Amino acid sequence: MPGIGVIYNPRSGKNLRDPGAARRLARTLGDRGVLREAGSIDELYRVAEDFRKLEIDVLGISGGDGTNGTTITGFLDVYQGNALPSIAFLRGGTMNTVANAVGVRRGKPEGLLDRLCRAYVKRAAQPLVDCERYVMCLEAVPGRAKMGSDAPPASVVAPPLAKKYGFNFGTGVVPGYLSEYYAYGKGEPPNPVIAAKTLLRGIGSAAVGGEMIKRMAAPFNGSVEVGDGTIWPERDYLAIAGGTIDQIGLNFRPFYRFDEAPQTFHILGIHTSPMGFVSQLPRIWRAQPMRPGHTYEAV
Repeated sequence: MPGIGVIYNPRSGKNLRDPGAARRLARTLGDRGVLREAGSIDELYRVAEDFRKLEIDVLGISGGDGTNGTTITGFLDVYQGNALPSIAFLRGGTMNTVANAVGVRRGKPEGLLDRLCRAYVKRAAQPLVDCERYVMCLEAVPGRAKMGSDAPPASVVAPPLAKKYGFNFGTGVVPGYLSEYYAYGKGEPPNPVIAAKTLLRGIGSAAVGGEMIKRMAAPFNGSVEVGDGTIWPERDYLAIAGGTIDQIGLNFRPFYRFDEAPQTFHILGIHTSPMGFVSQLPRIWRAQPMRPGHTYEAV
């Protein structure tokens, strides 16, 4: 069954801790498709070329959000404007934020792959169920960051490539939180429990003005020009963040307008204080807008 191609990242955190994962996927797939490992960008490009020649029409990805993004960025590059295969997120990551956001059911990668194979066989009588999401194109140019959502519907983030395609991005407190998250584990593999504890520690630090929140949420000065010509003023920002999906992790849904219009994404310019941002977390969790005076937003 050359119609299904599965790409497996042996270097993703969860797969590193589970050396038998590739073997189970291969056993589940059997002769119903093709499985390839890609632990580097060069290997990814070779796999993408291989899958393009095989004309696969479903691409299964076993790995986390980083693997998903890097894979789709590479495939978009190799396919050079031609339509990508349908994407099947097989989870296998730590947080699986994108899989959660697009409605992939919980389960182990091999279980999801087995369901995919069974559904693929029946697709003539019972078409595969899918959903469509756009990806953002992020391109660094001298002196500014350039972002757009004119990429074809697909699924994404990326490695050291000229352009990177992703479902969400963030500056300021977003990478600040991730830095604390990875540091807090002290060598322990990242997991949702550590993610939640890091968030709670950050909230506590914000309440008392501690050192952690100063590291995590240091403001930066800048301005933003939106596609319609609107300019957000030059000032201190806690974060600039956007998404073509509603979630950013731990089921927080700041980008509640992600599907308001085709070929767009929801962007926020958060300019409140760290404690002001903390006060809005319950609303973000419920996919509600922050109260006035906390952020600029646009689609």
